[in-house]
Amino acid sequence: MAQNIYDNPAFFEGYARLPRSVQGLDGAPEWPALKSMLPDLAGRSVIDLGCGYGWFCRVAREQGAAEVIGVDISEKMLARAAELTDDVCIRYQRSDLESLELQDNCLDLVYSSLALHYLPELDTLFGKIQRALKPGGSLVFSIEHPIYTCATRQGWLTDDNGDRFWCVNRYQEQGKRVSNWLAEGVIKYHRTLGTTINALIKAGLTINEVNEWGPTQAQIDAWPALAEEAERPMLVLISACKPQ
Repeated sequence: MAQNIYDNPAFFEGYARLPRSVQGLDGAPEWPALKSMLPDLAGRSVIDLGCGYGWFCRVAREQGAAEVIGVDISEKMLARAAELTDDVCIRYQRSDLESLELQDNCLDLVYSSLALHYLPELDTLFGKIQRALKPGGSLVFSIEHPIYTCATRQGWLTDDNGDRFWCVNRYQEQGKRVSNWLAEGVIKYHRTLGTTINALIKAGLTINEVNEWGPTQAQIDAWPALAEEAERPMLVLISACKPQ
């Protein structure tokens, strides 16, 4: 089972203060790019893997989705999602994504935002997603960019100019990474971009778009902390589909 860090009180409290928790998708600077990858949702069946507070579930319904399932491992996240949701066509389900069961040929869209890097491997889940999608159905997801996840240890280093920078990178060394982000001992899994793309291909999915996301100048002007993301991508956004 993947680590359930979101039910850690310190982590949950810190996460609740992030802009994407307070403002929803409007507080996620990558959302406009991710939104552009989505298919038409009118009348569609949608599942959100790692739904958190349920922000995307509610937006999918606003865009016309017929039914939406939000899946998360965290009881605290699902409780908050339920508090924010008043829609009988949205259903929340507690499940570890590693053991998630999906019916064949039942979904038009599988969506996931910043959740899949918590899983030790993706082949099994991508295979389940491929079978669960209807022909022509879409998978749209974001993960932390492997340039970001490749750090094998954290600490401040100083270069010859006296500038300080963060972490030691081992890009080709795939596997578990432990960091202290919002709480101590947060476990994520680093895999190269090629490994993720090849897992999609192996599962029988067709890749439509890969976006190594970076902020626009307008976003940096509005939120100066995003300037760092223009130097090295923190996120990668991927759209794929099941062939007709």
